[in-house]
Amino acid sequence: MGRTHEPPRLPEGGFAAWSRDRLAVARRGADECGDVWQLEPGVYVAATAEPCEAVLRRAEDFPKAPSPLFPPLKRSSGAPTREERAHAHAARMRGLRAQAVAARLGEIATGVARFADHWPTGGDVEILPPVRRTLAETGLRYLFSEDAPTLLPFASRLFLAREVLVRPSRWVWPRWVPTPARRFRTRQQVAFTDALRPIVRRRRSSGRLGDDVLGQMLRPSSRHGPLPDEAVLDTLPGITVATFETPSRAAGWILLQLARHPETADRVAAEAAALLPADPAATTGTHLDSLHYTQAVVREVLRLHPPSWLLTRHVRRRTQLAGYTIDAGSTVLVCPYTAHRDAREHPEPDRFRPERWLDDTGSPAEGGAFLSFGTGPHGCEGVALAMAMLTLLTAQTARRYHLSEPPGPEPGYQVTTFQGLATVGLRLRATSRS
Repeated sequence: MGRTHEPPRLPEGGFAAWSRDRLAVARRGADECGDVWQLEPGVYVAATAEPCEAVLRRAEDFPKAPSPLFPPLKRSSGAPTREERAHAHAARMRGLRAQAVAARLGEIATGVARFADHWPTGGDVEILPPVRRTLAETGLRYLFSEDAPTLLPFASRLFLAREVLVRPSRWVWPRWVPTPARRFRTRQQVAFTDALRPIVRRRRSSGRLGDDVLGQMLRPSSRHGPLPDEAVLDTLPGITVATFETPSRAAGWILLQLARHPETADRVAAEAAALLPADPAATTGTHLDSLHYTQAVVREVLRLHPPSWLLTRHVRRRTQLAGYTIDAGSTVLVCPYTAHRDAREHPEPDRFRPERWLDDTGSPAEGGAFLSFGTGPHGCEGVALAMAMLTLLTAQTARRYHLSEPPGPEPGYQVTTFQGLATVGLRLRATSRS
């Protein structure tokens, strides 16, 4: 029998303390309260690796909240059916699975190499804007091929709408209230959809569907036939933003660690020089798979600074979690940030040590819990694409430059935590290795 009493309350200030300094309180909660702790009545935090993984894998008990950032637009024809949404998801995944990403690595490598090509040397540069621009161009090219330049400005405004929508507010409005942020989101979603609709119609009418993600979604299924246009259009705004939003946040932390750990950067640079072709377009899956240390660096940064540091799940039915009884209707917050600092999974959890992801021969190894892209039925769809972009961006940048932080006693950035960890205002200096 599990314990029927409540998990311990978050100490020293409860929700107010959580709001003032989320990350510090989250870490203190894991250290002081154990595996699961109560934030406020009906709201619990899974703080260590085992309960975090349990919640994410047990989707029948802890379903993901049905609240997409870009919900289907209201139309006279109605929203896509459940079967159409499932068909759209399966079609989208055909273009995002690891084999599909490996087949287009030359395009991805060429895209991310532009970041290193265009980084001005000799001065301090705020790096998140050019990183986001590079990854947006690369991600949209992967999704839409030659139609990407047409859609890029609309995707940029979709990203802005997301940023506005998820900013913390003192008021929590019901989902049906048309707040200014939600109206702005809808306008940008409509604009993106209106720009994408003629592209869909042109591809269908010409029969040249393309081998990109959009082309996969336009191919008829043997079971369901072709997807209706609206089902295709409704599913793409969210994946379009996700293609570059999360990798951009992660890239900021990666570049900061390269600046702070020059010996790590030197080892990445040497690996890239030895294993990557001089022409990024010639990059293949074999090249990517051989970058063992670079991939370990990316995973270690994602462990320490997971871009999505807090995930929300609802409790469908009364159930047990880490020995505690959690009532139906409660909310469980899964915290990869603290799960990744569980010393039972990661010895010396606060130390930056990429070697934990390698075995004694330098080959990839399981280094403990890793939830930066989630896990279970609702794990990130684009994990293969994101890891490819981040690994190649890391390798290409370290191969070309020594990175350093501006002088000063304080970090040259701010950490923002709404919906993800980001190094806002991060400035770095690049010096050519040659």
